[in-house]
Amino acid sequence: MTENKQEEIGFHKGALTTLANERNELVKMIGTIEQIMQAHIKALKELGVDLEAEAKKVQEQMAKEKKTTEKKSKAVESEDIADTL
Repeated sequence: MTENKQEEIGFHKGALTTLANERNELVKMIGTIEQIMQAHIKALKELGVDLEAEAKKVQEQMAKEKKTTEKKSKAVESEDIADTL
């Protein structure tokens, strides 16, 4: 093998090693974040906050906003078509 090819192989192996280590650190961070989130969820439940009901409200609001946006978009499309005719 040529020296250039060996250098290229070394570069890619080094990059993979670095990226694997970074991925492992990211997994640790996600685990820590999940633990903190669970602690906050537990505290809110102990304070009587119904997170499932709150999540449902947010989903319903987002669905309404999506419908409104779609209606506005269709109205604009209709106007554009009428303008071209």
